Amino acid sequence: MKKNMGSTDRFIRIFIAVALLTTFYTDTVTGTLGYIMAAVAGILILTTFISFCPIYTVLGVNTCKIKK
Repeated sequence: MKKNMGSTDRFIRIFIAVALLTTFYTDTVTGTLGYIMAAVAGILILTTFISFCPIYTVLGVNTCKIKK
């Protein structure tokens, strides 16, 4: 897997994941929607740590800066 996520993209994903998990664990959002939000947060965290987003590959997006 070739990295396709830049540092700004990774920061934004972590921020969104923390926000989603906070709303879930404080019982602001419960039920099925809460579990869906927790799953999305988990996916965002996973893709952040591996610096690869499969959807970016399909769309042809690459936010990773290329070093020459």
